[in-house]
Amino acid sequence: MPVRRVVPDIRTEALEQSTEFYAALGFEVVMNHGWIRTLAAPGNPAAQISLMSEDRTAPVTPDLSIEVEDVDAAHTALRECGAEIVHPLTDEEWGVRRFFVRDPSGRVVNILGHR
Repeated sequence: MPVRRVVPDIRTEALEQSTEFYAALGFEVVMNHGWIRTLAAPGNPAAQISLMSEDRTAPVTPDLSIEVEDVDAAHTALRECGAEIVHPLTDEEWGVRRFFVRDPSGRVVNILGHR
């Protein structure tokens, strides 16, 4: 199952200051929904960080996001291995299909694919 990218999700109540901090390192905002901002390195767009104050469509804020080629196959594989699904497979209005799963260390992982 091909992985397209891995993005750390940083929960913060200081979105503006955090955006400025990472901009000083060369990151640029590539997505902004108000409650979540994704920043990327211009010369390497796969190098990304997401800053979020909350997750407005899920019960918890994930620790990281993994974009996969086939989110439905990932959901099936993780369910079959007994992983705890924290948020069900959902089609979001911004064009992703995603679900949250808890990894063995307790981290919440947002598994997603673009539609």
